[in-house]
Amino acid sequence: MDADRTAWEQRSVVRVVPPVEPRKLAKVPFVELADGRLQGVVSSGSDIERVYVSSFTGGSRELSCSTNNNRPCGGLHGQGYACKHIHQLADEAVMQYGLDRVARYLKLEVEGSSLRLKGQIARTPAAVVFSRFLRHLAYLEVADSTEPLAELHWFPAMGAVR
Repeated sequence: MDADRTAWEQRSVVRVVPPVEPRKLAKVPFVELADGRLQGVVSSGSDIERVYVSSFTGGSRELSCSTNNNRPCGGLHGQGYACKHIHQLADEAVMQYGLDRVARYLKLEVEGSSLRLKGQIARTPAAVVFSRFLRHLAYLEVADSTEPLAELHWFPAMGAVR
């Protein structure tokens, strides 16, 4: 190994960036900025067995919200306004990543201390985001270790020269 490589490049784990503010995971157990979207899983307020997979796509400003089995959210109307699930997701993203980072990632204007979430409805299948959430939960069950995870072993090392 090169002596000038940073410490994180020499380990199989990377330090997790702490949230800007503490989050309550019961309402929004999963939130991420990925694939040009704010996306995540939001618990239903009326049914403990139901969750909503919600997303807001930066740039195109597409809104999507449905249950984990692809039933559309009743609060997402043709007017282009975000439903309460998308607003909850955005609030948690701001707590996790900070308002400036979320707004910059989604290319949004900030109105006071909140994001302007208005756009067009695009029914995006929930399966991809829900699968990422389930994978995230599975990693929470893995015991602490400095050994590489077998299922991630096929990733090439960063900066490896062959």
